[in-house]
Amino acid sequence: MLPVVALVGRPNVGKSTLFNVLTRTRDALVADMPGVTRDRHYGFCRLGERHFVLVDTGGLADSDEGLAGLTARQVELAIAEADVVVFVVDARDGLLPTDQAILERLRRTSKPMLLAVNKLDGLDESVALADFARLGVANPMPLAASHGHGTLQLVKAIETLLPAGEPETPSGADEGGVRVAIVGRPNVGKSTLVNRLLGEDRVIVSNVAGTTRDSIRIPLERDGRKYTLIDTAGVRRRARIDDAVEKFSVIKTLQSIDAANVVVMLLDANEGVTDQDAGLIGHALEAGRALVIAINKWDGLKTYDRDQCKRSLERKLTFVEWAPRLTISALHGTGIGELMKRVNRVHAAANAKLTASDLTRALETAYAAFQPPLVRGHAPKLRYAHPGGTNPPTIVIHGSRTKHLAESYRRYLENFFRKRYKLEGTPIRIDFREGENPYATRKNVQADGQQRRRPRAPGKAPRGKK
Repeated sequence: MLPVVALVGRPNVGKSTLFNVLTRTRDALVADMPGVTRDRHYGFCRLGERHFVLVDTGGLADSDEGLAGLTARQVELAIAEADVVVFVVDARDGLLPTDQAILERLRRTSKPMLLAVNKLDGLDESVALADFARLGVANPMPLAASHGHGTLQLVKAIETLLPAGEPETPSGADEGGVRVAIVGRPNVGKSTLVNRLLGEDRVIVSNVAGTTRDSIRIPLERDGRKYTLIDTAGVRRRARIDDAVEKFSVIKTLQSIDAANVVVMLLDANEGVTDQDAGLIGHALEAGRALVIAINKWDGLKTYDRDQCKRSLERKLTFVEWAPRLTISALHGTGIGELMKRVNRVHAAANAKLTASDLTRALETAYAAFQPPLVRGHAPKLRYAHPGGTNPPTIVIHGSRTKHLAESYRRYLENFFRKRYKLEGTPIRIDFREGENPYATRKNVQADGQQRRRPRAPGKAPRGKK
């Protein structure tokens, strides 16, 4: 197992910036305002000889009420599992009473600790470090995380405090299994569903809409299969987004959809399908991702409300009729097992292995059953097909006059292939290709015999005779 290092400190001292620098990623959301990070964010630092897991945490505030208290609970869990704690302070703000209170909490844990004095760029280093000498921590580490200054020295200092053992390489550090992105509008129960699947309070759950701001990736092993759950921020209508942090959260949510293998679209049964839900589903379709539609909070609905919700689903989701739908309760765990079965099923369909010979036979059967409409008096010819990729399944069809095929015939072929190969829950892309005419650029020159036999106007003498 790789050792764990936790970054701890007040809000807005630069923990997420330092996390991104040490992990050489942009996974943590960074903004010049306090309270952006709330959940634990994990990454891998490979800068030194000893690789370790790095944990970015939310800022510890003076209050333990509301979201601040939930964030503090996540920080405590990170400290409990850490082998080394890096206490990050802000040199520009100087030593504050909150810093002293945090240090007292860290000393009670008896964890090996380093003091990192951040944001020293433009300041006198000796004066800034002298201000924190009252904390009684030996060898404070000067840092300017935004510029990368002092990070290598910090890594070397961390290595001296790591548990003894042979240097390990993060062979299992890369994400494994099926990447499942859970997306939806704010307050539909995404974080509750993630916690229910994990069996622990891994991410913060609150009735306040927009609690989750970053996309959190969490490994999960269930029934012998590995997954990577991606808890995303809720996406509202663009007209209602006026906060820069929320805009970046939406961008990271859309990026998570692109990076996922399967997208679980979580809907609120009390509200049915909104235009924003349809927009998120449309983005998943454009990305070619397998899709499962889960209707949450179903257990609290009356019979009439359930019927209204079903009608809304049938009316507004006709463009994804192939996506499986199921009702769940993330709070009570109803339908969770069936949800993961559907995830496995659609992932298998999205990565189905198709062969050129079988696709060609299927194409001949579909063409014989229903031929495409005529194009300028000629029927388009579909000659053969072969696979063009997976996730989503892509079928390449070669023929003539394919550029003029009606969109309805494309849908007919898509439904035919979906039914034949049982491709549930995944979009299908059909790429028509037409061979070039080798005589398109050649001039049609007639022979002398063709010239003589060519019909002439009445009274006109043949060429060469008068």
